[in-house]
Amino acid sequence: MTKQRTEPATNADERSMLEGWLDYHRETLPGPIYCSEEDRDGEFHLTDADTWDEAYTTWQAEIGIARRNAARFALDDACEGRSKFTDDPINLRWIYTHMIEEYARHNGHADLIRERIDGATGE
Repeated sequence: MTKQRTEPATNADERSMLEGWLDYHRETLPGPIYCSEEDRDGEFHLTDADTWDEAYTTWQAEIGIARRNAARFALDDACEGRSKFTDDPINLRWIYTHMIEEYARHNGHADLIRERIDGATGE
C-alpha cells in the first residue's frame, strides 16, 4: 500500500521548491509508504554477498560520477528527463534539493539505528 503525497514542484522558485519538499516530508512522516504486495514488510533482504566494502565502494564510485556530471551544468539548466508525476522539466537545482532530502532521510534512519546501539542522543 502506498500513501499518497503531494509531489513538490519541479520548476518552482527556490522558496516554493524548498517549502514543497518540507510539506512532502510532513506528509511522509505519519506512516510507512514503501511496502508493496510483493514485499509486505518493506525490509531489506540481504545475502552474504552484500558487504559493507562492496556497498561503500559502489557508493563512492557513483558519487564521483554524479559530481562529474553535475559540474557540466548550471543550477537552472533543464535536464533531458521530466517529472514522472507532472511531466514538467527538472533542473539541477531540483535534483540537488531532492538529493539533500534523500540524504537527510537516510541520515535520520542511521541516527536512529546508532542511538539504539550506543544509547547516545544528539543535539
